[in-house]
Amino acid sequence: MANGLKTALLLGSLSGLLLVFGELMGGADGLMIAFVFAVILNFGSYWFSDKIVLRMYKAQAVGPEHPLHQMTARLAQRANLPMPKVYIIPDPSPNAFATGRNPSHAAVAATQGIMQVLSESELEGVIAHELAHVKNRDILTSTIAATIAATIMMVSRTAMFFGGSRDDRDGGSNPIVMLAMLILAPIAALFIQMAISRSREFAADAAGAQIAGTPYGLANALQKIEAVSKRVPMDANPATAHMFIMKPFTGGGLMSLFSSHPPTEARVRALLGTIR
Repeated sequence: MANGLKTALLLGSLSGLLLVFGELMGGADGLMIAFVFAVILNFGSYWFSDKIVLRMYKAQAVGPEHPLHQMTARLAQRANLPMPKVYIIPDPSPNAFATGRNPSHAAVAATQGIMQVLSESELEGVIAHELAHVKNRDILTSTIAATIAATIMMVSRTAMFFGGSRDDRDGGSNPIVMLAMLILAPIAALFIQMAISRSREFAADAAGAQIAGTPYGLANALQKIEAVSKRVPMDANPATAHMFIMKPFTGGGLMSLFSSHPPTEARVRALLGTIR
């Protein structure tokens, strides 16, 4: 519930930033055009992301005879979800993701590496986490956040190239404020978008632990995935990083603020904190 409220507040903040930025720029027509383009791009991704991403990683569908399919079917039934399609990604780095526009059109994909590294209980925790994303409709949430953030960034880039569009009827805008907004608004939008993603990861961890029946499998899995991924990194497209259970490439320091995933230590601490 806390993560749901946090997500709602962050989405509200992102929407508010868009309105303030649009009012400051004063270009209502340009803002609307950018918003339409952002909607088309992001909802196009929302509708076709499963096919695009699965093809990108050469994912191969597996049938009911495969152990991963059987495990997913068991957990999906426990979560009261339709059976998703199940895929294996031919990559030695341990990772997994879920995709699809809704629970009826979902897919779960796991790498060969994660199948080899994790125990059965740990893999159950990972698959339960991915099913939690499906159940919580996190793909829709991330699409909405991406749409608003992309609109802010598009308007900012357009304004920087062509100059501000606000007229001088009200005395014009303070050029220092305008410049600050042009630089800071896209950064703030990205920051809020990543915060929403991190919030949804915490929520999926908690819901996944409930589906699996224990937090220990997922907690151990996250630690193993992080350790092995450092030795066996995944050649992943940065645009898809937020989809994986763990970011498939590293980055610390200031860039961690813009990470789509919380620190592993914080996730494990939150999971084990659910035990009473």
